[in-house]
Amino acid sequence: MDQNSIIISIVGAVIGFAVTYFIGNSVSKRNILESELKAKSIVVDAEKEGENIKKEKVREAKDEWYQKKQNFESDVRSKKTKLDVQEKEIKAREGNIEKKLQTILSKEKNLHNFESDLKRKQDEIDENYNKSKDLFDEQLRKLEDVAQLTREEAKSQLIEELENDAKKDAAERVKKIRQESKEKAAREAQNIIVASIQRTASDHAMESTISTVDLESDEMKGRIIGKEGRNIRAFESATGIDLIIDDTPDAVLISGFDPFRREVAKRSLEQLMIDGRIHPTRIEEVVEKMTKELNDDMVKEGEDTCMKLDIHNIHPELMKLIGRMKYRTSYGQNLLQHSVEVSNLAGIIASQLGLNVKFCRRAALLHDVGKVADKDLEGPHALLGMELAKKYGEHPLIVNAIGAHHEDVEMETAIAVIVQAADSISGARPGARRESLENYIKRLENLEAIANEWDGVERTYCIQAGREIRVIVEPDKINDTDADTMASGIAKKIETEMEYPGQIQVTVIRERRSLGVAK
Repeated sequence: MDQNSIIISIVGAVIGFAVTYFIGNSVSKRNILESELKAKSIVVDAEKEGENIKKEKVREAKDEWYQKKQNFESDVRSKKTKLDVQEKEIKAREGNIEKKLQTILSKEKNLHNFESDLKRKQDEIDENYNKSKDLFDEQLRKLEDVAQLTREEAKSQLIEELENDAKKDAAERVKKIRQESKEKAAREAQNIIVASIQRTASDHAMESTISTVDLESDEMKGRIIGKEGRNIRAFESATGIDLIIDDTPDAVLISGFDPFRREVAKRSLEQLMIDGRIHPTRIEEVVEKMTKELNDDMVKEGEDTCMKLDIHNIHPELMKLIGRMKYRTSYGQNLLQHSVEVSNLAGIIASQLGLNVKFCRRAALLHDVGKVADKDLEGPHALLGMELAKKYGEHPLIVNAIGAHHEDVEMETAIAVIVQAADSISGARPGARRESLENYIKRLENLEAIANEWDGVERTYCIQAGREIRVIVEPDKINDTDADTMASGIAKKIETEMEYPGQIQVTVIRERRSLGVAK
């Protein structure tokens, strides 16, 4: 390439660069101008948007400030209200305190005046006491001269008189307390009986409310129970008795308080085991049959008893009740045997006294019939028996004897006295009511020993099987007041030193007889 060509190329290049620069510069200016315009537009828009945002934030700030202002003012008003209330309360308390302070000051002033008056009166009392003492000493000297007794002798005599008065007052008070106690006796007796039942019922129930039925084998227990226990449930429902099947070999227990129902259950179970057919329907049939048989047996038992005692024309219902006595005990003593024994004793006593033997035997046989009366009837058994005898046409003398044998009603004839005496003899017989002869005699000896410890006792007698002790005193040594005190003292000592069933009555007898002979 030659030099011209190079120069031409260089010139062409410079010219191209210049053209390009000029064109580019023009475009750049135009772009810059457009950019500046756009920038100004953006700035204007931004300023407008910023102004709007500013206004919005200012408005929100004003709203928030206004809300906080409202809340603050509300809180201030609430606190101001509370402060006003507290201020009123404080002012009221201040007023009360002021009043109390005035009251205290007033009382303090009155107390000071009272102390001054008290001191003045104490001085007057001391002065009067000294004067009285001088007068008393002077009067005492005059009394000693008149009575010819020293002060110590008069004091001893006065003390003795005061002791006698105190004993009399004490005896009268004891008598009054005893009378009040009698008025409350029924309620207290109920409480004592309930407490006694709670303590002793368990052992007694085991002895007197359970019967045993022997089985041929333990296999029979499963048949008695039945499928899912249906046989035993049917048996208990029909008899009203609990059937106890436990580990006792070859035996089941029949438990219930009603001796009649227990006997029906026992007979029914024995009959079912003999029969071999044990199912609910058969159980009901057998129980019904045994109940009828036992009722017939009771009537027959009553008839046989009356025939043995030569007692006739008794109402059939009373006859049935007499037979029911066979299935009742009292203190471990069979009631029918006890009634027969009382009837025989009453007949013997009546024959010795020349009274109506048949009336006495009849009243004695029926005297406890109230114990087997219907359970729906309430009251003492003597009164229940009296009502039953009256209902079934017994003679009024017999009715009275039945009701009076525990003194629930007044005795009208000697027959009532004989029945009561025969009942006491039968119940008090050693061994009759679960008490050995040795313990019985020992109890009577202890009763008499306690009574004989007192001065002035002449003789003591235990009667009614130890349920009453009679103490005969010497009338010259014991007055009526001392007799009351002695009765209470003996009873108290018996309570603390002895154990005994029921209650024991202490009777102190003071009798003075004056004899004069006219010739």
